[in-house]
Amino acid sequence: MYFIGNFQYLTDQQNENEADRRHGGFSMMIQADSADEALNHFRQRLIAFRETSTFFEGHCTIFITQILEFDHVPRDEAILLNFKSFMGDPLLPHIACVVPTEQSDACTIHEWQNNQPLTEGHQDSLFIEFV
Repeated sequence: MYFIGNFQYLTDQQNENEADRRHGGFSMMIQADSADEALNHFRQRLIAFRETSTFFEGHCTIFITQILEFDHVPRDEAILLNFKSFMGDPLLPHIACVVPTEQSDACTIHEWQNNQPLTEGHQDSLFIEFV
């Protein structure tokens, strides 16, 4: 079976200065025989990241928000897995990392300027627009 875990995390929430606190979300995936086995692999990987990277440094809490189980991966039609919608304009930049490893964190800074998303200071490319 294929498992995707979705998580939220909080780091250094005890700090008085808001800029010193962080929060965010991430997903993990693995092929395993059971959900319990998948959760154990997720836990082991998070411990490794804590020991070898700066992703979860300081006082950190991680919450599992969802675990998805698939017996196969679709071939003919893509599945929408996680959709989020927030009220209001995005105010602060955030950091996102795609498939980070101990060798490369693959992190980028995302922010907004005049209702245009920027990644690493460059305008993001429009993928699709519905009017």
